[in-house]
Amino acid sequence: MNAYENLAKAGYALPEVPPLGGLYQRVKRVGNLAFVSGQGCTVKGVPVFTGKVGAGVSLEQGQEAARICVLNALAVLHESLGSLDKVKNVVKVLGFVASAPGFNSQPSVINGCSQLLIDVFGDAGRHARSAIGTNELPGDIPVEIEFIFEVE
Repeated sequence: MNAYENLAKAGYALPEVPPLGGLYQRVKRVGNLAFVSGQGCTVKGVPVFTGKVGAGVSLEQGQEAARICVLNALAVLHESLGSLDKVKNVVKVLGFVASAPGFNSQPSVINGCSQLLIDVFGDAGRHARSAIGTNELPGDIPVEIEFIFEVE
């Protein structure tokens, strides 16, 4: 199965590429690495969830927000590469979780991202990762994630 079939098997499809939120490139290629700028949990630029995980946003909603971040990253990567089947490995994920005071399960939130990457890319989807709690994210979104992929 290819990445697109695996994505469909997981119950997802590529969304529209999200609009730019500033002066940056969605994807920056350096050699065989593709750095994907931070992606939020938005659809067509509109937040799917707002607020902080642990106060208004549940752990499960945070995990879904992380999956939406992955979908947006895959959409911009598809646009840049022409095909997700050019992905050789997911190298690194850096996840930010807007967290309520006392919420310390950021790794569990970002597991939503990690599992979807493994579902789509198999063993090549396993990656190094950081999950960071923060007090605010742009647009009051609860999750933003950036990615590094090894590509053909």
